[in-house]
Amino acid sequence: MNADLGVLYIVATPIGNLKDITLRALEVLKEVDVISCEDTRHTLKLLSHYEIKKHLLSVHARNEKVACNKVLDLLQEGKSVAYLSDAGTPSISDPGSILVSEARQKGVRVVPIPGCSALATLLSVSGIFEKSILFEGFLSPKPGRRKRRLVELMECGSAVVLYESPYRVVKLLKDIVEIDESRNVVIGKELTKVHENVMLGRADELLKMFSSLENIKGEFSLLISAKT
Repeated sequence: MNADLGVLYIVATPIGNLKDITLRALEVLKEVDVISCEDTRHTLKLLSHYEIKKHLLSVHARNEKVACNKVLDLLQEGKSVAYLSDAGTPSISDPGSILVSEARQKGVRVVPIPGCSALATLLSVSGIFEKSILFEGFLSPKPGRRKRRLVELMECGSAVVLYESPYRVVKLLKDIVEIDESRNVVIGKELTKVHENVMLGRADELLKMFSSLENIKGEFSLLISAKT
C-alpha cells in the first residue's frame, strides 16, 4: 500500500432504522474528507440526522465505472473517502465492488466498516438452521430467465436468500410454488423499519396470503429452505 495515498472506507449504513448505524461508522463519516455514495439525497438524510456536513460525490450503479475515477483522483491526492450505498453494506447487491477493485489496483488501502445487511438480518430471525446458504440477491426481472435461474438455485442443495421488489414478490412466490410448493420460505418485509414483518410458512401458504393482499409495498428479503 502507498502511504501517500488516501484511505477508502467502505461503510455499512442502516437498512431502515437510523439508530442501527455503528459508533465507528459515525466516527469515520465525521473524519473523512469526502463521502461518496450511491444516492446523495438518500445519504443526506442520514448525515443530517447525525448533524454531519461533508462534500458528497455520487457513485451509483449506472455510473460507477466512470464516477469512481473521481474518487480515485481524490485518493491519489491523499484525501480520505468513505463510500456508502443507500442501505446496508456496499457491494452486496449494491454498487461498490468496482470502486474497491479499482482502488486496490492503485495501491489504495481499503478499510471495511461493517454493520447492517438485510442478508444477515433475515438469517438471524429466520429460525431455520442451514449448514450452507447461497446468496443470489435480485433475480432477473425477465420471467423466463428468472424461472430458469430459480430452478438451478433450488436444486443446488443449499438454502437460498433472494431480494425482491414489491412489484414482483408475488410472481417470485408463484415460481417457487411451481418448482416445489412444499419448501419452507421466510419472508422479511421492511426489515428494521416501522412496518417490519417476518413471515414463515410453506411456499404455497405464503403465496395464498400474498395473493389476497392489495397494493403490496416495501422491500422484501426471502430465505428458501434447502431441498430435503
